Amino acid sequence: MTLALLCPGQGAQTVGMGRDFYNAFGVARRVFDQADKALGFPLTKLCFEGPQEKLNQTDNAQVAIYVTSVAIYETLLELGKTTAPQFAAGLSLGEYTALHIAGAFSFEDGLKVVRARGQLMQAAAEAAPSTMLALLGADEPGANAVCDEAREGDILVPANFNTPGQIVLSGSVPACARAQKVAEAKGFKSIPLQVAGAFHSPFMQSAADQMANVLRDVRIDQPKIPVISNVTAKPHDSIDGIRSLLVQQIVAPVRWYQSIETLRSLGVDQWLEVGPGRSIVGMMKKIDRKANVTNYSTTEGLVAPA
Repeated sequence: MTLALLCPGQGAQTVGMGRDFYNAFGVARRVFDQADKALGFPLTKLCFEGPQEKLNQTDNAQVAIYVTSVAIYETLLELGKTTAPQFAAGLSLGEYTALHIAGAFSFEDGLKVVRARGQLMQAAAEAAPSTMLALLGADEPGANAVCDEAREGDILVPANFNTPGQIVLSGSVPACARAQKVAEAKGFKSIPLQVAGAFHSPFMQSAADQMANVLRDVRIDQPKIPVISNVTAKPHDSIDGIRSLLVQQIVAPVRWYQSIETLRSLGVDQWLEVGPGRSIVGMMKKIDRKANVTNYSTTEGLVAPA
């Protein structure tokens, strides 16, 4: 058995996430309490009580998902419900969770960089109107063709390669509107996404530039297990490379299904998703219907220690 840990990204947040773990397990409670103290505001209250609109804000959602995912993982480890994984990967924000769990940086340093990342991306999104569009039924050449035809001098790029038939585009509002018509003409389905802005595109360049300064001041160690980079879909191979690729990740496409293929080629045959929601389970089943994937987003099936 070769296990890979998978950590969700932004969009997985929901009011109430982690509350059952907090109430049932001291290890989860300590993670949330440590986060509140380090951040200087009651993140736990926002996770448990909302409101959803505030939790959805990029500067809040990212750190909330990071903390909830770590709390769930630490609980599973303490209960013996999982062993330490041999590999780890995370979707966009989730790459930071995976790197922390792999030992690349401390929980509090992770809090610092994830909080900064969310704030910088929120600011970049507010600086210029932009959006995202899910494209269904297209492969990478098909998605590139839609972008090339609909771009018309604006920004329009593939941003997330989620599954072989689901690719998300990022761009200006007019370009994404044109992409819907182009996609329909090419026989693809498209769904506009309710997002703050065009993540993983040049619209985020200001966030990437400032993120380089944030990461420069954080101690990063060599991960104890291989962690897959969203940018390259290959394991990180150096500390400097981690810093560089985390900066690039903000403006580059997330090669998620390619990352899963890399892990499969490395012998992974069991998958564990930890964090709010079940988004990664859904993607895994579209990448490989027979994938042996377990999800822990609630305490269902777990027994609290006496």
